[in-house]
Amino acid sequence: MNDTATAGGASGASLIPDTTGAFTIAHLAVIALFAIAVIVAIVWGARLKRQRKAAEREIASHNAEVAAPPEPTPAPAPAPAPAPRVVPAAPAAPVQPVTPPAPAEAIAAPDPIANEPIAAAAPLDAAPAMEAASAPADSPADAPVGTLKGLGPKLAARLGELGITTVGQIAALTDDEAARLDAQLGPFSGRIARDRWIEQARFLAAGDRAGFEAVFGRL
Repeated sequence: MNDTATAGGASGASLIPDTTGAFTIAHLAVIALFAIAVIVAIVWGARLKRQRKAAEREIASHNAEVAAPPEPTPAPAPAPAPAPRVVPAAPAAPVQPVTPPAPAEAIAAPDPIANEPIAAAAPLDAAPAMEAASAPADSPADAPVGTLKGLGPKLAARLGELGITTVGQIAALTDDEAARLDAQLGPFSGRIARDRWIEQARFLAAGDRAGFEAVFGRL
C-alpha cells in the first residue's frame, strides 16, 4: 500500500514540472516576441526620427536660401545718348511783292464802244455831254449827269456817247432800261445800282435839293 502511494506520488510529481516548463516557454516566447516588437518599434521610430530631422534640416536650408537677399546685379552701363539730329531749316518761301490796288476807275480800260446807242424810254436826242454842261439848265431835270455823286467825267462822257446827258433822263429810266444801260458801261458796270443814280436823279429832277442832301450829302 505504501508502494502504491509512493508510485502515485511519483506520477503526480512528474506531471507538475512538465506543465510548468511548458508555461514558462510560452511566456518566454511571448516576452521574446514583445521584445522583438519593441526593438523593431524603437528602430523604426529612430529611423522615422532621423528622416524627420533630415526633412526639417532640408526645409530649414531651403527657407534660408529663399529668405536670403539675392546678390545685387550690377546695373548696366547707361547707353550713350544719341547725337542730336540736325534738321536743315526749310528754305524761306519767296516773299511775293504786294502791289497796292489801284482805283478801279483809273486802271480799268474801257470796253470797245458800241457803234450804235441803246434805245431808252425817254427821248435820247439831247446834245453831247460837254455842250449840255455848258448850256444853262432850264429846269432841275436838265442838269447834267455829272451832277450825280459817284459819276465822274469818264462816265459822263460814256453816257453822252450812249445819248444820256441829263439828270431827267436818268430819273426816267425803268428797271429794264437801267439794266440795258448798265450792260453798255463796260468796266463801270454796276455803278448805276451801287451809287444809286436813279434815286439821286429823281431828287434832283424834282428840285428837292434838301431831300437829296439829307440822303446823299451836300452837292
